[in-house]
Amino acid sequence: MCVAMPGTVLAVKGRKATVDFHGNTVDAEAGLVTVCPGDHVLVHAGCIIQTLSPELYGETQEWYRLIEDL
Repeated sequence: MCVAMPGTVLAVKGRKATVDFHGNTVDAEAGLVTVCPGDHVLVHAGCIIQTLSPELYGETQEWYRLIEDL
């Protein structure tokens, strides 16, 4: 099973984006999806694979909070 993590794009430079995951920042490949700072995204294996609406981003954050509480 593969898991994609939700995060928020902080900056984009060429094909790389800096993505924030609750205070942890990671540089991710942004060549598959067009992104801008402030976009919510899913990152898998170092690649941004999808943008998320604010509503869906909020839902995924809630799912992860529930998993952490198990």
